[in-house]
Amino acid sequence: MRTITFNELRKIKDSLPTGSMHRIADELGLNVDTVRNFFGGHNFKEGKSVGIHLEPGPDGGLVMLDDTTVLDRALKILDEMNTGAAEPVRA
Repeated sequence: MRTITFNELRKIKDSLPTGSMHRIADELGLNVDTVRNFFGGHNFKEGKSVGIHLEPGPDGGLVMLDDTTVLDRALKILDEMNTGAAEPVRA
């Protein structure tokens, strides 16, 4: 289990490039709405609950994650973005 603030979780989501929700869903074999629900969405007609528990508090409250697989994949995408941008150009 991992604990993160809701605002931190939303900041990660907002930092992801376009198409990341679909990429994560495809890589993990999930419905894209299930991935969106992980980041605070509420589409339970199409997507499923994802094992997050919210506690009210500062910074949007705390989010306790039962399974960090979606978060880990999102962080990997952000790392790929940062690694690619940080590589020097060679002539």
